[in-house]
Order: sequence, then structure tokens, then C-alpha cells
Amino acid sequence: MNEALKTAYSPCPNDTFVFHAWAHGLVPGAPALDVTFADVDITNGMAERGEFDVLKVSYAVLPWVLDEYALLPCGGALGRGCGPLVLTSSPGTAADLRGGRIAVPSERSTAYLLFRLWAAAEVPEGVGEVVVLPFNEIMPAVRDGKVDAGLVIHEARFTYGEYGLHCLADMGEHWERTTGLPIPLGAIIAKRSLGAERLRGLAAAARASVRMAWETPEASRGYVLAHAQEMDPAVADQHIGLYVNEFTADLGADGYAAVRGLLTRAAAEGLVPPLPEGALRLD
Repeated sequence: MNEALKTAYSPCPNDTFVFHAWAHGLVPGAPALDVTFADVDITNGMAERGEFDVLKVSYAVLPWVLDEYALLPCGGALGRGCGPLVLTSSPGTAADLRGGRIAVPSERSTAYLLFRLWAAAEVPEGVGEVVVLPFNEIMPAVRDGKVDAGLVIHEARFTYGEYGLHCLADMGEHWERTTGLPIPLGAIIAKRSLGAERLRGLAAAARASVRMAWETPEASRGYVLAHAQEMDPAVADQHIGLYVNEFTADLGADGYAAVRGLLTRAAAEGLVPPLPEGALRLD
């Protein structure tokens, strides 16, 4: 019998919702998972070090890990109207960020790439210092004046008003308006050393787990809320509704185009290494 696959994903509601059935042995024929919870900046580092078999990572880290890992065509997070936000303590414009101090959750995140692409167009003079903070510390830092602005992700889309903050710009809105593509956020990757047949089986397991979550959403509710870091259940539902969609079941042509588009544009700006032709496809 094969050993459980070492797997890491975040405790965020979209990930626990997607993986619930698989992690609990409810997907027929799917391999067992040995799950570690870690935020995406941690899982990105795990992928770069080749530490786990299956990981949820930022699409932004793919150019550094695709030699060792394959992208699964399902289970990840893309969408529309779900991009990262730049928040400030008072209303303003992009020009206000010239030379400013900006907090971001990671420099190896999709959010950061989207921010840098936006800033290249909207703040050509350049922002100032970029400070990396855990995502849950960013809004307090903006509120308390420790930074001039913060790039936020996850449920902060729904809660920033509670901190008295203002949305200066929506990175996803800029991306969608300039490309017409969905916003690529998080990807599921697996070790290429598992072999092509097993990788296809993992993709099938991820897809089945997503569909089971949709068919019986109440089954995963306890698991989701237990790991949601004291998140209000209504916010957790909003989170799932925003980040788990048709692209989670299958990337499809638009999903692949979005990922290629992001990484191609980021490479042109010198933010990531160029992506080899065909590197995104499982087969």
C-alpha cells in the first residue's frame, strides 16, 4: 500500500472546502493525504525546497518549481472580481504611493506580481520600500500608520472596512480590464517524480473532491470553520463563494491563458524567470 502523500495547503476556507472529501478518505480510489496546514508564503518555500508531494502555492512561484513539480489542472483558485486590494488609511489616488512604504504578504505571491504590474502602469515613478508582513498584520499596520499602504488578500476583501481603511485600487479589476482574463491566484502542484499516471490520478481526485464539496457543502462545514482562524461563518461562506468556481474544477482554456499571461507579463518586467514552452500542461 502506498504511503500517504505529504500535502500542505492553507487553513483558508476555500482550501479546506476543496480538500475536505479527499483529506477525509471520502474520494473513492484517491491516495491518502498527510496534511500540514501552512499559509501560502510558507508553502511557496516548501515547493522551492521540494519538501512535499502535493502543495497549494501561488501561481507566481511556478517558474521556480516546474522542473520538480507539475501543475494540476484543478483544485486551485482563479476567478473574477476576487483580486488583491491596495488599502490606505484615507482616500487617495495611485500617485499618492510614489516613494511610499507598502506592506505585502510575500514577494513570491501572485498578489505581489499583480501589484507590480499595476504599479508599473499606474505609478511609473515607482513606489518606495516594500515590506513583507504576514497577511493578518497588514491591515493593522496600515491603520496604525506603520506603512503608507497595504496589499491584502483572502477575507480582507470583506473586512477592511472594520479597520477604517479605504480601497485605493483593486489589482484584479486592473488585470481583468487590461487582459480580459480571469485572475490567477493559487495553484495545486504535485511532484513529477510520482509519474504521469499517478499525477493524472491526483488531478482526478482533486476534481472529485471539489465536486463532492459542491454536492454536499454541509459535510465540510465543521472542517472549514475549525481551521478558519475564528472567521465569521458568513465571511467563510463568502470566501468559498468567491474563490471556488468553475476554474477550480478545471482550468480550461481561459484558465491556462490567464496563468500564461500573468507569468509572461511578469517575466517581461523581470519579476520571474521566463516560462518554458508547454511547462504548464500536465501531459
